[in-house]
Amino acid sequence: MMNKKVVLIVLDGVGAGAMEDAAEYKDEGANTLLNTLKATGVELPNLVSFGLFKILGLEGGPFSPLACYGVLEEKSKGKDTSAGHFELMGLITNIPAPTFPQGFPCELIEEFESRIGGKTLGNVPASGTEIIKRLGREHEETGYPIVYTSADSVFQIAAHENIITLDELYRISKIAREILKGEWAVERVIARPFIGRYPDYVRTPRRKDFALPPPGKTALDYLAEASVPVWVVGKIGDIFSMRGISKEIRTKTNRDGKEKILDSLKALDKGVIFANLNDFDTLYGHRRNPQLFSQALKEFDDFLPRLKEALGGDDLLILTADHGCDPTLTRHTDHTREKVPLMVYSPSMVRGRGLGVRETFADVGKSILDYFSISAKGLEGESFLSAIISNNSLN
Repeated sequence: MMNKKVVLIVLDGVGAGAMEDAAEYKDEGANTLLNTLKATGVELPNLVSFGLFKILGLEGGPFSPLACYGVLEEKSKGKDTSAGHFELMGLITNIPAPTFPQGFPCELIEEFESRIGGKTLGNVPASGTEIIKRLGREHEETGYPIVYTSADSVFQIAAHENIITLDELYRISKIAREILKGEWAVERVIARPFIGRYPDYVRTPRRKDFALPPPGKTALDYLAEASVPVWVVGKIGDIFSMRGISKEIRTKTNRDGKEKILDSLKALDKGVIFANLNDFDTLYGHRRNPQLFSQALKEFDDFLPRLKEALGGDDLLILTADHGCDPTLTRHTDHTREKVPLMVYSPSMVRGRGLGVRETFADVGKSILDYFSISAKGLEGESFLSAIISNNSLN
């Protein structure tokens, strides 16, 4: 077993239907996948062959999909990236992280400005693309960084790369992370560099997240203790503060991320490849663009046969998400409180079995540990591995 691999891919923001408490988050009716399919008519034959229609309750598709399939419900409070990823690795967030829908307290901003030695602009909730268009010219004239937030637990700092260098932007983001503790302890400080000329600014892929470390042990810690390598692709390293991680592979786009997943499969002899494909969420979900969101889904669908071909006989592929970001929902531009899809495939394991509606994202982390025969009784979740193993599997 220790010579086998797990490939876990988080399709960031690709939710599969509103949670029962979605109305508390102003997300009733959200269903990122279903609503995008209905709005655009995009065809995703490879994901359908993995059970997508079964997950969404749609007619059509194969009677017996190639993958096992189901839905994960979120037990954590909130709908943020950190909460979703932590829960996938077995750590439930029982108390929602603080949000600042009216902007950050004056005393917080004053302390931040004092520590960085200058003023700031903004301090409002806003879309990332909208705020740099609104304040970008003033930022260029004054040199002051732009501070903003959203419905998520984030403190975001935007700066033009020609005005504030990347090193300086990262430095002041680290200062913000030091300040944001206690009642101000947002989940993530995000450095948001951009380039271009007013009004056509463009955010660059050199974003960097400064997240609170997981408040308890996760499946990644158990894997590290068992000497199972974990390679992360995309922003996973930032989310987990590199805890339990052997190697970090940064990416610029979904396309870059997909190629680096394949490269990692070739290079890694054993262990876990844990990847996040972020463009669904950042570029299309938050910008409420179902057409481009569906295009990104189609590009992943086209990639899936290459990924299948790269898997070894007993390798395990898990496709899921961390929350929703329904591009058809217009009442706000934030994440949406949703269940997420679950598709599990291996050339040597059972196919076409429904895994049902799972009570928590944490079943993913527990199943990965089960795959490597690692016990973690104190970790949340219930393994689904026994449901997908045939009598001839993993011998």
